[in-house]
Amino acid sequence: MDTDGLMALALEMVGFTEVPADSQILVPGTNLRRLLVGIDIGVGELLLARERGFDGVIAHHPAGGHASVHFHHVLRRHAELMEGAGVPHGEALRAVEELSAPRETAGHAANYDRVPAFARFLRLPFLNIHQPWDEMGRQRMVGALEACDEDAAVGDGVAALHALPEFGVAETDIVIRLGEPAHPLGRWAVAHGAGTNGGYPVAKAYFSHGVDTLVYIHILPADLQRLREDPALEGKTLVVTGHIASDSVGITPYIQRLREEGLEVVALGGVLEP
Repeated sequence: MDTDGLMALALEMVGFTEVPADSQILVPGTNLRRLLVGIDIGVGELLLARERGFDGVIAHHPAGGHASVHFHHVLRRHAELMEGAGVPHGEALRAVEELSAPRETAGHAANYDRVPAFARFLRLPFLNIHQPWDEMGRQRMVGALEACDEDAAVGDGVAALHALPEFGVAETDIVIRLGEPAHPLGRWAVAHGAGTNGGYPVAKAYFSHGVDTLVYIHILPADLQRLREDPALEGKTLVVTGHIASDSVGITPYIQRLREEGLEVVALGGVLEP
């Protein structure tokens, strides 16, 4: 296996045809048989991988390069998901712009070559796979909720998500941050696989156009407070599944495929394997 093959497999598993802006092969490599996989990879993890004889390293979150600088482009996926749930095109774009501008500024200021430079120095093949793994997680969560009855309550939806085994081994729980378990599940959407959570503006757009229950994997306290204080959102529900557990929901099927291909894969740094 080589790094091109590793990236191609991630794309193939979720039906993507091109590498998204938040994923990148930072140091190419071939003949990879033993891999270290982690959610966050820094210099320390790279040194450990070299010391322990790994052939390559895969990070989930962007670790530098254009995947960090151009991360904000992936936020556009929120608009596609919102439009699929009935949010008008213009309103969806405005919600994304509120998220995108600060992320573009932050990416422009970041030291984008700190970690990749060490990987090159160590001659250690290195890549990160972000949106494809998150899309896998989104698809699995959508599948779990689709199994719910039409008259299901929010609590039933949470139970359906809990049936995904990664949530069962997580330290965090799936939490209803807005609303109550007895609320009808109603029309629901999973806002994931779009770079990061949509905060207040994306949630507000969903709720304003008929979505009753929204699933995020994490949310900032300030955004949550705005949602709770918005009188127009009475009766709406926000379910937050937990960042690391939800990332793992998207990562573990990929790891299993690599093992089926005969590769040795060690998952550390937050990847939860049932």
